[in-house]
Amino acid sequence: MEKLMENEVFMAFTTYAAIVTVKMMLMGPMTAYYRITRGAFSNEEDVARKSAEEKKKLLRAHPDVERVRRCHQNDLENIVPFIVVGLLYALTGPHLSTALLHFRIFAGSRILHTIAYVCVLPQPSRVLSYITGLLVTFSMAHRVLSTVLFF
Repeated sequence: MEKLMENEVFMAFTTYAAIVTVKMMLMGPMTAYYRITRGAFSNEEDVARKSAEEKKKLLRAHPDVERVRRCHQNDLENIVPFIVVGLLYALTGPHLSTALLHFRIFAGSRILHTIAYVCVLPQPSRVLSYITGLLVTFSMAHRVLSTVLFF
């Protein structure tokens, strides 16, 4: 493991994997913030101390909360595969400049995707950032498969 941490590509991967993981983790508190500020809760225990009338008003879906939740779900669907494929990619020994390009574009695309989703920027901003991140992950997967393909 010590030798792996001396590998510049692996260190770059861990840096960008940590960045997108922290970004994804921040979506939970952001969802909570939107729930509290919009007064829209989904669980009975979240409004247990309220009156029956207040519970009816608070146990509901809100478009802003659902938007943040969908953004978080999209992160889970894209960041987890990036981490798995990116780790394998880093182990194939790519050039540092190529690896950094992959990692930086992916991290940037996920940050832009979140901004476009939460701030409701007009399309195609969100879809372009999504597709960019997806293409980066596919590019790394191609490198992994072409390097280690075994039948």
